[in-house]
Amino acid sequence: MAAWAKRLAGVRGVLLDISGVLYDSGEGGGTPIDGSVEAVARLKRSQLKVRFCTNESQKSRGELVRLLRRLGFDISEDEVTAPAPAACQILKERGLRPHLLIHDGVRPEFDQIDTSNPNCVVMADAGDDFSYRNMNQAFQLLMELERPVLISLGKGRYYKETSGLMLDVGAYMKALEYACGIEAEVVGKPSPEFFRSALQAMGLEAHQAQ
Repeated sequence: MAAWAKRLAGVRGVLLDISGVLYDSGEGGGTPIDGSVEAVARLKRSQLKVRFCTNESQKSRGELVRLLRRLGFDISEDEVTAPAPAACQILKERGLRPHLLIHDGVRPEFDQIDTSNPNCVVMADAGDDFSYRNMNQAFQLLMELERPVLISLGKGRYYKETSGLMLDVGAYMKALEYACGIEAEVVGKPSPEFFRSALQAMGLEAHQAQ
């Protein structure tokens, strides 16, 4: 206990992952991991600030939060740091018009983004939409650009659903990197900027959070 007390001295906030930490996704929305609902409730009752960080890119933040609340979690949309809103901010700041290789569930996050005459590709965990045709379309667009820009909402290798392990966006991102001879810009974990944005939302420095 003394060791834990020393380790937690000065800690004022906690960053929590969602998928695989709070719940496993799958049929019917997924299932909470044993003890996770109670753990979040206990943290919320403490003096610690709590924020949820996710690379979820098959659902909008609103849809994800509604799911988690149905599973029993005390969580609101403004407590979640997710890659799609961060990517939209980057697109607006840099005047980029994306070709979207994404899941339909997260497409509403990009409703305010100009996608005409694309000058970059944004990819996410597109699930069954990672077809040869769609991957090749993204590849062709990147190869036609003088300065190709590939933005990926995460770089995970795989994740767990109730039915088993599933390939994540990172595998497909690496395929486009290799084919085009470029390096993707990752928005989401493990990008340091992603975690810095979460800390900024909490009003904390890195040494003050676990």
